[in-house]
Amino acid sequence: QVQLVESGGGLVQAGGSLRLSCGLSGVTFSWYAMGWFRQSPGKEREFVASINWSGDSTKHTDSVKGRFTISRDNGKNTVYLQMTSLKPEDTAVYYCAARLSRASIVRLTSAGDYNNWGQGTQVTVSS
Repeated sequence: QVQLVESGGGLVQAGGSLRLSCGLSGVTFSWYAMGWFRQSPGKEREFVASINWSGDSTKHTDSVKGRFTISRDNGKNTVYLQMTSLKPEDTAVYYCAARLSRASIVRLTSAGDYNNWGQGTQVTVSS
């Protein structure tokens, strides 16, 4: 059974940093592309970043480029989202997602592209 567990969320002041982690168990981690999404009350789930199976191809949505970085450690079955220069607009529940894929180039930007999801972790950025 595929299971994903996020951690690292919390309350931070604007301009601060957080690192989110997502551990995946029950499968061979290197067979999966991974993604991060976020959702605020009353809004649809929004793509944040994605990474291919080997970690050498990534994509970030325009609003977080230069501030957020997705990475993975296949030896630890973990994907990360390093967030810096946080803004109040970044406040949301952040979700980790997985899709079975060994494609060399990642282009997974829709929630429907993914099959497995974590429970989410709350990130709150105060003014």
